[in-house]
This record gives sequence, structure tokens and C-alpha cells, in this order.
Amino acid sequence: MPKLKTHSGTKDRVKVSKNGKVRTRHVNGNHFLQKKSGSRKRRITSFQTVDGANAKNIKLNLGV
Repeated sequence: MPKLKTHSGTKDRVKVSKNGKVRTRHVNGNHFLQKKSGSRKRRITSFQTVDGANAKNIKLNLGV
């Protein structure tokens, strides 16, 4: 079976941690920031862990 190519869009948006967890950014952090509270904006700037079937599909796209 041939090697799978890495999906370049996923590669730019997602990182896999040392322990194999999939880390990505929170949504809604790019525009319309004036109406969002400061605590909400701080929460958005952190990373979130992807779990379940989504993590499995992302790892397939990355070839991990």
C-alpha cells in the first residue's frame, strides 16, 4: 500500500502533543471581538484538546 500524503490544511491548524493528544485553537477568536467579554477572549486564546472520532480523523489526515 502506498504512503498517505499529509493534508496540508490540517498540518497548519493542528499539533499533536508528545503524548499523542490533538491540540487545536478555539473557534470565534478572529473578529467581532469588541462585543466579547475579556474573560471569554482570554479563554478563546488558549488551545483545546480534540477527542473522540474527530481526533482519529485528524491523525489519519496527518499520517500519525
